[in-house]
This record gives sequence, structure tokens and C-alpha cells, in this order.
Amino acid sequence: MSQNFMAVSKSIVEAIGGPGNVAAVTHCMTRLRFVLNDDSVVDSVRLKSIKGVMGVVRNENQCQVIIGNNVSRAYAEVLKLLPAGIAAAQGASPTGKARISLKQIGAGILDALIGTMSPLIPAIIGGSMVKLLAMILNMTGIFAPGATTLIILNVIGDGAFFFLPVMVAASAAVKFRTNMSLAIAIAGVLVHPNFIDLMAKAAQGQQVEFIGFGITAVKYTYTVIPALCMTWLLSYIEKWVDQITPAVTKNFLKPMLIVLIAAPIAIMFIGPLGIWIGSGISALVYTVHSYLGWLSVAIMGAIWPLLVMTGMHRVFTPTIIQTIAETGKEGMVMPSEIGANLSLGGSSLAVAWRTKNPELRQTALAAAASAIIAGISEPALYGVALRLKRPLIACLISGFICGAIAGIGGLASHSMASPGLFTSVQFFDPANPMSIVWVFAVMVLAVVISFFTTLLLGFEDIPLEKTESDSVATPSGDVLPGAVKVN
Repeated sequence: MSQNFMAVSKSIVEAIGGPGNVAAVTHCMTRLRFVLNDDSVVDSVRLKSIKGVMGVVRNENQCQVIIGNNVSRAYAEVLKLLPAGIAAAQGASPTGKARISLKQIGAGILDALIGTMSPLIPAIIGGSMVKLLAMILNMTGIFAPGATTLIILNVIGDGAFFFLPVMVAASAAVKFRTNMSLAIAIAGVLVHPNFIDLMAKAAQGQQVEFIGFGITAVKYTYTVIPALCMTWLLSYIEKWVDQITPAVTKNFLKPMLIVLIAAPIAIMFIGPLGIWIGSGISALVYTVHSYLGWLSVAIMGAIWPLLVMTGMHRVFTPTIIQTIAETGKEGMVMPSEIGANLSLGGSSLAVAWRTKNPELRQTALAAAASAIIAGISEPALYGVALRLKRPLIACLISGFICGAIAGIGGLASHSMASPGLFTSVQFFDPANPMSIVWVFAVMVLAVVISFFTTLLLGFEDIPLEKTESDSVATPSGDVLPGAVKVN
């Protein structure tokens, strides 16, 4: 991306309708995520043509602008252009009456899940990598089993998982625009030592009641869905309580009523419901894995870039987190990402090798390095593969083959960091030394297969200078002036 982040960010804001059209903005690892007041005023052609913008994804009133690894710097410049308070209102909704439809409901659920989980990813990845470090130190014998250093390292790494409901509640409170301290306080009930002890007794058959109502035995640590659902409900409870409490009593009566209403509902109804939903999703995913075996990993490896394009890949985040927290590893989604990520890197290398366009070559090399070394594949996906079409097909083919190999090798991840060269250690299994061989075999094959498949399929090179008179390939595949076919 251009180093002039101020100019790029100004162009982006102008293309989406100006500062007044932005209801909220946040960012994930590679994308600026704008919630807009009026989606119809966005100039998509201008937005996509901005130097430094790798792609644009539109969904209802949300506009996602793919920037790449430097998205945080662009985000900082965007905030300077927006009215004060926009940054704090990341969960803001666009003005106007919302259309109620199955599509709109589905998009809303996906947006809530992504908007809540995206800010938590760094803490989760950091914690899981620390736990992985402790495992390696134990495996290599640097510290003896049971050493206090290892115990402390595991505690450091486990903090983000154990208190995940609290983290989810804080993030969801921003998304749903409700009181964060109240959301945290209610989520804290779910992980309170005394409540955990009660749930353990309930699991053993002891009757646990609250004002005469039985409480289902549920373990809330390491979970996502219960706290997310609870905070969503809290946003409505807070508004209702605010309406019924006299102004003179709001400073003490309002928070007391909110906690007294929301916490029992969370314990007796929302919590168990959330657990059942989360467990059902996990059961469905891994039932498919148990029946299809390596083929499920192969299919996931093939469709992973398509899931990333639509944002649907984030749907698997709670399942991955809970599976790693409960079993210590995840053997379907994460292994499929190895081939998918590095295939995008290999395909980008092929484009850099063959293109006659210096700017595209620079973009492809940077995208390849990001995908292969760090496992961040979106620059390669949007800046190269999707842009040129045929490299994307090469990646889907390579992702399927490498996913099959990863599944046959029984690879499983002990972390949820994006698979790449630097994070490949997360797939090492102390009980299976051959896992190291399988990991590097998949990584090498992903780069090699996608590289040569891209060269074999060829691609329409981007001319050095494009004008309105430039032409592109016809539907029949003939190349007209202005487009160079590279084979």
C-alpha cells in the first residue's frame, strides 16, 4: 500500500460518501469496516480504483475496504477525518428503518459475530501461542514437567480462554451499544469461582435452584455464544429499565435492576441456550469431519478463499476456540488453512514471475510474503488472485490437494494463528514427531502446486497504463488490445 496513508484514507472516506455518511468504523487484520447511513451514495468504481485499496466487499449497509497488513495505520488516519465519537460507536447502526428478511437477519447475526470476535483475535492468538511455547519448552526438556515457570506460562496463555465470556461481553457491549461495565459484571458471574463450584455440584446431580427455579449445569469458561447472546439481550433490558426508572433514582436503581434482571435470565435461560447453540454448531462441523475424514479438510481447503471473500470464515472462530480450549487441538478447519494460505502465496509468486507490470509485480511479491511467512492471505486474495481470476482457480485446486494431504497426515493445530511459515509450529505434535514432516510437506507442496498451476492456466496481465479505450478479453477468451495474456 502507498505510504501516504493520509491521502489514501481521505480518498476512501470521500468515495464512501464523506464523513457524514459513516455511522461507525472499525478494522480487523486487513480490512476497514464501515457501517454507512446510506449505502447508495458509495462510488464503488472510484473506491476500487484508489491506489492502496486491494478490494471492496459490500453487505447491506456495511462496506469493507481491504487494505492489507497496514490497515491499522489507514484506520488511524480515517478516524482523524470523522466526527468525534465515531470510533467509540463501533456498534452503531445505520439510520432508517431496517428491512426484516431472512437475509437481513442472517447478515445481522454474521455481523454481530464478526464485529464481536474480530477485536478479540489478537488476545486469543497471543494466548494460544504462549501456551504453545510452554508446550515446546516442556517437549524439549528445557523445563521439567511441573516446573513453576511452565505453570505460569500456561496460566498466562490460558487467561484469554478462561475469561473469554468476559472478553466477549466487553466487545459485544461496544457492538450492541450497551453499558460495558454492566456487561462485564454479568459475564463475571458466569466465571465466578463460587458459581463454577455450584455448576460442578449440579453436574454431579446436586439440585441447584434460584428462587425456586432449577439451574442447568453448564460450564461457561472458554465459551463465546452465551456471553454474546446475554449482552445482546442486555442492550434491550438497559433501554427498558431506563424508561421505567425515575430520574432521581437512576444512579442507583437503574444499574441494580439491570443486574437483577439480566444476570438471572443469563444463568437460567440465555446461558444454557447459548451453550446448546455453540455445541450444536461444533457438533455439526465435526460430525462432518468424522464422516468424511481427510476429504472434509480437502473441501475446506478448496473453499477457504471463498469463505474469506464473504467473511463467512469468521463463523468458525467460536468453534475453533472452544475446541482448542477443551481438547487442546483442532483438526479440520485450521489444517485446511495451511494449503489455502500458502497456495495464495505461491500463486502470487507466479504472477510476480510472469507479469510485465512493475506495480503488479511489487504487489504480488508483498502479498506472497504476507501469505507464506505470516499466514495473512487477504493481500494475495484481493490484490492478486481475485483481481486476475485464474490464479484464484489455481489456489482452489492447490488448496484441495494440500487439504487432503493435511487431513491424511492427521495434522491438528494447538493455536488459531493464521497458518504460515512463522506459525507452523502450532501444528507440531509432541506425541507424533512426523507431524513436523507433514506440515512442511504441505507447505512446500502448496507453494509449488499453486505456482506451476498458475503458470499453466495463465492470466490476463494488467497493462502498464489503462485508458478508457483499453479493451479486455471477450467472453470467448480472445484477447483484445490493451490486455496481455500471460501463459
